[in-house]
Formats: sequence, structure tokens, C-alpha cells
Amino acid sequence: MNLESVAVFCGSHSGKNPVFTQHVKELGKLLTMLKVKLVYGGGQKGLMGTLADSVLEQEGHIMGIIPELLIEWEVQHKGLSELAIVPDMHARKKMIYDRCDAVIVLPGGFGTMDELFEILTWNQLKIHSKKIYILNSDGFYNHLQKHMLLMEKEGFIHSDQSESVFFCTTPIELFNKIS
Repeated sequence: MNLESVAVFCGSHSGKNPVFTQHVKELGKLLTMLKVKLVYGGGQKGLMGTLADSVLEQEGHIMGIIPELLIEWEVQHKGLSELAIVPDMHARKKMIYDRCDAVIVLPGGFGTMDELFEILTWNQLKIHSKKIYILNSDGFYNHLQKHMLLMEKEGFIHSDQSESVFFCTTPIELFNKIS
């Protein structure tokens, strides 16, 4: 796969586990080292902001995409290479998907889950076939991984997810799977 850009979905809060922030910083360095453009939600808070800062410290390229509604809430990052302001969350997700070659999911809340499940659904419906890499930092996504296996076992997932969804425990493992 010729990987030029990745979408990263993650929390606008940092969470309580310091491993989340550590992994985000490592991921930012790896993206920049491999000259992969970051496409993300455009915020400067939480894991989103830490990721952007990590990429910028290494002089990497970032495109932030933020809906008008969230400009005040998330306080858009001011130092990005590119920032697109879109009318709503749906436009944000579509623009992010259109501008990436693969997706990386880090710890986060409802917004992160929404983005993950929409892209999983789009994969299943063959709207796209982008690979999805879930960084299972310190077991954050263990329950999700088990539940996805249960959904497959019970016949609710109609295709083999092992070809498009990859769970990784470290940023290095994630990039070894991508490349």
C-alpha cells in the first residue's frame, strides 16, 4: 500500500492513563518519520492536540478538519499546515475519509466510537476498503475486540474483519502492520 495520508480518530480529552499520551506522541513521530500526512479533527485539546503537536514538532504535514460547531468547544489548532472548517460533523467525517489512505483509531469517547463504527460500516457495505488500525493502548479496546468477535460469531458481521481491521498494542507494531 502506498501510504501518503492517514486519518487518526482519538479523544479531545487525554484520558487518565499516561500510556495514551505516550503512544500518541510516538505515533506523531512515526508519521513524520515516514512522511505520512496526518488528517484529523483539527482540535488542539486532549489526545488530538497532543498528536498534532507531536507531528508539528517533527515538522510534519497536518490537515485538520473541524465543524463550525466545535471551533469554540475544541479550540481549533492554530499551527496546522491546513485547516478546513466544514458545516457539520457529517461533512467532517466524509472529508476526513476522502483524504486518507488508511485509518488509525486511538483511545477516545463517543466521537471516536462514532467515527470508528461509521468507517467499519462503510467497509462492510463496500463504500470503501480502507484498512483500519486500532491502537489498543494498555488494553483500552480489549472489550471492543471481544465484542467484534462475538458479532462475527453470531452472524451480525458478514465479512472477515481480519483483512481490514488490525488491533495493535504499540505504535511500532501498528506501523509494522501498515508497512
